[in-house]
Amino acid sequence: MKTISKIFRNIIGILLLPLCAGAVTALYQALAAEKAASASSLLFLAGAVIWVLVFIFLPKPDTIYVFGHEATHAIFGWISGGKLKGMKVNSSGGETLTTKSNFLITLSPYFFPFYAVLVIIAYVIGSLLWNWSAYSLVFFFLLGAAYAFHISYTFHTLKTEQPDIAKEGYIFSGAVILLCNLLILLLGASMFSPSANIPSVFSAWLSQSAGIYENLLGLL
Repeated sequence: MKTISKIFRNIIGILLLPLCAGAVTALYQALAAEKAASASSLLFLAGAVIWVLVFIFLPKPDTIYVFGHEATHAIFGWISGGKLKGMKVNSSGGETLTTKSNFLITLSPYFFPFYAVLVIIAYVIGSLLWNWSAYSLVFFFLLGAAYAFHISYTFHTLKTEQPDIAKEGYIFSGAVILLCNLLILLLGASMFSPSANIPSVFSAWLSQSAGIYENLLGLL
């Protein structure tokens, strides 16, 4: 039964690939619509570049990453209606036990940018309570660094054998991780770009994806 389940999931993974391609196209269109780089986008990129340099040349804060990884398992377990039974974290790895188990809980650390979300939450709360909106450029810098932290560690982690990925099947896991990361980028582009909005960006994604599915069906 486990073999049949993995085969079925990998078939679903293949069927998700056009959605990934549609998301790439929609993201490119959203970014190409920007006529000039804004100060916020430049600060976002600066934060991302500085983090990448830190990641390459300085000791890696593995324990911080592992905590975010395991906390994300716990968060998605709670969202799924489960309860946290235990969590262990150290520099070499960690473990989270919940009363629920599904593919979103398993794969969530590879697409949910835990620390980037913390930066957004802190900025929103700070803006409401202490007028942190005056420091929006600092926010975009930290957001860029936090998102680059997520991306760099995701790539770094996926280079090694991951039980999470093996459990769900490599094709299915890869498609879900790629698609969810692209959708988060689309959401970010639609929220922070002055020339885009959520309905138009996601409508473009669905339209591009539908066109790819139609072209593929036409080849059959």
